[in-house]
Amino acid sequence: MMRLTWLQPEDLLPHEFRQAEEEGRDVTEAVTRWLAAGGCAAPPRSGASPTRASPQLRALAEDLLTELGQDLEDETAPAHPQPVRRLRTRREAPTSGGPGAAAPGSGRGGPGEPPAGHQPRVHAAWLGRAAGCLLGKPVEKLPLEGIRALAKATGNWPLTTWFTARDVPRELLTTYPWNRRSAPTSLAENIDGMPEDDDLNYPLLNLLLLQRHGKAFTTHDVAALWLEELPAARTFTAERVAYRNLLNGVPPPRTARHHNPFREWIGALIRADVHGWTNPGDPDAAAEQAYRDACLTHTGNGVYGAMFAAATVATAASGTADVHASLAAGLDAVPPDSRLAGAVRRGIRLAGEHRDFDAVVDRLHAEFGGYHWVHVVPNAALLAAALTHADGDFTASITRVVSGGWDTDSNGATAGSVAGLLAGRPDALPERWTAPLRNRLATSVGGFHGTGFDTLAALTARLTTAPAPPTADPTPQEAPRP
Repeated sequence: MMRLTWLQPEDLLPHEFRQAEEEGRDVTEAVTRWLAAGGCAAPPRSGASPTRASPQLRALAEDLLTELGQDLEDETAPAHPQPVRRLRTRREAPTSGGPGAAAPGSGRGGPGEPPAGHQPRVHAAWLGRAAGCLLGKPVEKLPLEGIRALAKATGNWPLTTWFTARDVPRELLTTYPWNRRSAPTSLAENIDGMPEDDDLNYPLLNLLLLQRHGKAFTTHDVAALWLEELPAARTFTAERVAYRNLLNGVPPPRTARHHNPFREWIGALIRADVHGWTNPGDPDAAAEQAYRDACLTHTGNGVYGAMFAAATVATAASGTADVHASLAAGLDAVPPDSRLAGAVRRGIRLAGEHRDFDAVVDRLHAEFGGYHWVHVVPNAALLAAALTHADGDFTASITRVVSGGWDTDSNGATAGSVAGLLAGRPDALPERWTAPLRNRLATSVGGFHGTGFDTLAALTARLTTAPAPPTADPTPQEAPRP
């Protein structure tokens, strides 16, 4: 049987129960009906449950997902505790954000002069993003105790370099196996260039987005680009559901809400870096771009995570701010009473209270361990804690965040991007992190396979000041036949 990860109704429903509760909605009746029919209320940790549901149970899951989604579809429903900020696009009139929403960022709205040294700074950010992502790939999905045990088995704790399988006891690998897809290309003995990863695919897609539409792109432009350039099998969680929704004729931004229980997970945050890189020193403009991108797939804290990351990156890209000022600018971009902002503040505070980062991680897992490991709230807290604790040091930034578990490759990527910007140039990064990348990356995003990070940096710098291209029809279209 083909297991459709992140799409099967019987798997989506338990995640929807959890998400609805986080939004403050009562799902008791729906849970009762689901359990009475033989369903499981515990959401699967991976993308699909191991057993196939009966046709009757699957049909009930579809019905309950639709019923639970009515609150999200009905504009007359009460505002959620952390409503998404609404910004003007070509296709949407402005609407109020509801209680607790911050005012939209103003942004530049057009090209300007980037700060001196912008291209080498972005080059370091591309390298940092790749290295941090690659460091986290072999231990993605592993529990915290597994990450620690594997690193300690090779004398690599506290984490200071790549993971390796050399000299790791077989019984330990049986208990905590490396990520099956990533181990062949991301352990120290196997690295030969940057392998494909969604954390690098999305920045590439956003370069294409800015090439085609400029900084005034709409959410519909993002959707059209995905249908043309992004293979469906390279999407996960909220992005996969939104992609399925697009194919079923669901328009943005409803794609983020319809049967999408992953709408507050980390996917939008990992797409935010290019918006920050191309708006150096302008966190408002970066956050606004990230908002329009994120609304295709996410709501609430999922969108706030993207805005936080974009504003943090934009401030770090200015060349004049340290990591603490950068994180403060990221926090300024999101509603202060949101769960996302509260988690970031908590991560920063804990990092300042403990010299031992393991103690910080233990506290974060105790306080946020109830979330799924891909949810944006715990990961944003860990990201902020690691960057704060490392105080701008590149190696410390990526090793601390990866050692903290949860979404290791995504957090490593964002931490590496920020720390790379702060380092300022490629040769300021330790060679042990950059040399194995071989100045090339693999990807299924058209035209970029095998591209060097120096080339990507030059393109990113050009897009920072490029004039807007002629307006194109933002409606998603069928891709042309080859």
